[in-house]
Amino acid sequence: MKNKEKVSEPLFHIVKRGNLPTTKSWLIRIVSIVAALIVCGIVTVLVTGENPFEVYGTMISGAVGTERKIWSTAQNTAILLCISLAVTPAFKMKFWNIGAEGQVLMGALASATCMIFLGDKIPNWALILVMVVASIIAGAIWGFIPAFFKANWNTNETLFTLMMNYIAIQIVSYFVFEWSVPAGSGHIGIINPTSNAGWFPTIFGQKYFCNVAIVIVLTVIMYIYLKYSKHGYELSVVGGSENTAKYIGINVKKVVIRTMILSGALCGIAGLLMVAGTDHTVTRDTAGGRGFTAIMVSWLAKFNPIYMILTALLIVFLQKGAGEISMIFGLNESFADILTGIIIFFIIGSEFFINYKLKFREKTKEVKD
Repeated sequence: MKNKEKVSEPLFHIVKRGNLPTTKSWLIRIVSIVAALIVCGIVTVLVTGENPFEVYGTMISGAVGTERKIWSTAQNTAILLCISLAVTPAFKMKFWNIGAEGQVLMGALASATCMIFLGDKIPNWALILVMVVASIIAGAIWGFIPAFFKANWNTNETLFTLMMNYIAIQIVSYFVFEWSVPAGSGHIGIINPTSNAGWFPTIFGQKYFCNVAIVIVLTVIMYIYLKYSKHGYELSVVGGSENTAKYIGINVKKVVIRTMILSGALCGIAGLLMVAGTDHTVTRDTAGGRGFTAIMVSWLAKFNPIYMILTALLIVFLQKGAGEISMIFGLNESFADILTGIIIFFIIGSEFFINYKLKFREKTKEVKD
């Protein structure tokens, strides 16, 4: 007697990959970008009737079409990269710091405060030095607070840091209103426009040179810190398993607090760069959402500071190009954002295929008794 049994299996299932070679992982990312551009081209033709190649050319021109645009792109990349560097140690430790926006604002507010009250009263080099110290301390304090509560009472760091963003926004809004010119306008305006007190100097004829140079140095330092220092090793162990960290004698509370102080301090430096090197003022929108964008930059780069240069540049390039598309073709800004969103979606989606693969079922065999 023969019984036939059919083994029912799904068409495919998801399997985690082993360590994929770097060349293959970047090849997957490049293919995803090409696929995204093809999809964007199809959407452009269907929705607007414009030539997609002209649209892409305009996008490139908007980001790097002139020397001024190149430096503007480099400046925006530097700021985004700085904030990305700031959130990376915390995220590598699996402390979900969503409060970079607030930490940047507090650093910016500290810098602006020094410019308003000490401008023209002390030498410019001394003023900038005071601004550096003040912004680092302000950002570090804003990072320390949620870390202290997490380390001692295991509070939810995601909600804690997120809520502190709103507190920082309201604090900045209060002082902006208090210092507004004219009084009651709610707008400070450019601080020290005649003396340029507290402004970073122009080097090689470029006002953004200091910002870019500082962030390059910070990137190298952060890479060395995370990869080769004892502190970098400890936060990696804590991120892997707190129990393992405790077992081998690592003080987890100390590592959490220390890492978040570092994260907040770097955000404070980003605030300094925006006030002293770019805007020369402060508003509640100074951070401009970069604190959240930086999370994506850090994740896409796998917490590697060197790779973050590429991911930050890509994001800024798309943002700059999208703005140019809206202006040149007279399209709604939302359409440019749609194209940017499609490209980012494909890039993020590529991470799935880097970490996982689809395994299709094999041909079903009959079981005979």
